[in-house]
Amino acid sequence: MTSLNQTLFEKSQQLIPGGVNSPVRAFRSVGGTPIFFKRGKGSRLWDADGKEYIDYINSWGPMILGHAHPEVTKAVQEVVANSLSFGAPTGLELEMAELINKLVPSMEQVRLVSSGTEATMSAIRVARGFTKRNKIIKFEGCYHGHADALLVKAGSGLLTFGEPSSAGVPAEVAAHTLTLEYNNIQMLQDTFAKIGDEIACVILEPVVGNMNLIMPHKEFIHGLRDLCTKHGTVLIFDEVMTGFRVALGGAQALFGIKPDMTTLGKVIGGGLPVGAFGGRKDIMSVLAPLGPVYQAGTLSGNPVAVTAGLTTLKFVQEPGFYDRLALQTKKLVDGLVLAAQQAGVAFSAQSVGGMFGLYFSKTCPTSYNEIMQADKEAFNKFFHHMLDSGIYFGPSAFEAGFVSASHTDDDVAQTVTAAKKAFSLLNQ
Repeated sequence: MTSLNQTLFEKSQQLIPGGVNSPVRAFRSVGGTPIFFKRGKGSRLWDADGKEYIDYINSWGPMILGHAHPEVTKAVQEVVANSLSFGAPTGLELEMAELINKLVPSMEQVRLVSSGTEATMSAIRVARGFTKRNKIIKFEGCYHGHADALLVKAGSGLLTFGEPSSAGVPAEVAAHTLTLEYNNIQMLQDTFAKIGDEIACVILEPVVGNMNLIMPHKEFIHGLRDLCTKHGTVLIFDEVMTGFRVALGGAQALFGIKPDMTTLGKVIGGGLPVGAFGGRKDIMSVLAPLGPVYQAGTLSGNPVAVTAGLTTLKFVQEPGFYDRLALQTKKLVDGLVLAAQQAGVAFSAQSVGGMFGLYFSKTCPTSYNEIMQADKEAFNKFFHHMLDSGIYFGPSAFEAGFVSASHTDDDVAQTVTAAKKAFSLLNQ
């Protein structure tokens, strides 16, 4: 009997490229048919066929309270009655800006947008306008949205500027983007020694989530701050994923580093499309209507989306919220590691706040090259075994996972039990 998931996917491929509206959803990396979901509640999801899953994707991070949180949905329903959009200022936008500034003090001024890609694209434009420089640095394996200048991979040499990693990106655009190795402080120092005064900005995920979870070395991330300060380069922390996920003040609070600019998304929308970028007041003053750097958005600061975000952020400020979230995430990670050890499977895992990484390698990777050496086929088999058991991890060996405040000890226990079976099957 053909499942409704299969039927929906076959129909979708006729009208939507690849049958999905974002590539990772297509299951190309792991194989099989993507799941079409119909309903979510707390830590659980139900697909089109009615099958129940424990969700460790959480819409790729935003659902930090879990799905269909009653107070979030109530607040959204109430504000919807006033109108879906105004295209004009509202007090809710100011409330969000005040809250972001309070919780992330480095963001002295904030501009709201509708996506993480908008936020990172705009932040880089502002940095270039402020410094009057063109060149930017990003790091291999870090994803900052699909703006042209950021879809770039490294060349063969230290100072070989990027080649486009997507069709449709002009080489002239990519030519100003240099991609370096994450956690390689020597490469960073050598680059700044040669062209430091030409670099407008450096953008990075302070905790990487887009090549699985990669933690920064202390000397790397603090050294980066020092180099940017010395050369007048704008340091941009892309906290679209880590903002309000790893700690209340984001990764910058965790590491005690003050970036010049920050981008946010995901959690600040509570599941609806919201992004933000902001930073030092002198940098943000170049943004229109005050300055010459143009950026605009019809739905920026949308009242419905901002309300979902504000209500979500109310709960994450409760005392002990992140301690409980981090503890539950660590229980999951520790349980999976122990289950793999007992089965004799080469496996490692780590977590920070409500994010975690799973790797089919003996130790946790620290760079793009190391993550690429992990056993991708073992992950793919593990993923499908877990999916069959009703455990929904990201359908790629190169994505971080997420735990919500709704995940219970029973959820973790059920996941570890399923993992024991999955690990045992890998050895057959």
